[in-house]
Amino acid sequence: MNEFKITPDPLTSDAIKHLLQTHLNLMHSQSPACSVHALPLEKLRAKDVSFWSIWNGEELLGCGALKEINPTHGEIKSMHVYKKYRGRGISKIMLEHIIKTAKSRGYNKLFLETGSQIEFAPARALYKNAGFSECPPFEGYNEDPNSTFMTREI
Repeated sequence: MNEFKITPDPLTSDAIKHLLQTHLNLMHSQSPACSVHALPLEKLRAKDVSFWSIWNGEELLGCGALKEINPTHGEIKSMHVYKKYRGRGISKIMLEHIIKTAKSRGYNKLFLETGSQIEFAPARALYKNAGFSECPPFEGYNEDPNSTFMTREI
């Protein structure tokens, strides 16, 4: 049986740097550059961002982040699972962790931006199944045909 472990990540290991570069490369391959909102490593180190990695033993599987918008709202960022591990519920486990953390911080609303292209259909389904629904752009985002904005009360 797989035992997944989520840990706060200092964003310093070669493994996490590789995962984040894989994520950025994928986003740039699926969306025009002006529509890629994935945060680079240095912005994930900001004080208002919490970042976690998810592991199976010594094997890095994926990551996720939570950015504080204000004291009651957060934004989900950098959700990514290596392709070879998809379909095992890992993204759902990470998403549940982020939602639980947001709730423990006193947030009452979460937001996210994901792609509107067909490649992002599994991500949109994950979020919809977790209670997210589409919303207008939020906190500095603009209307973009390549973006789907979603929110959820918690």
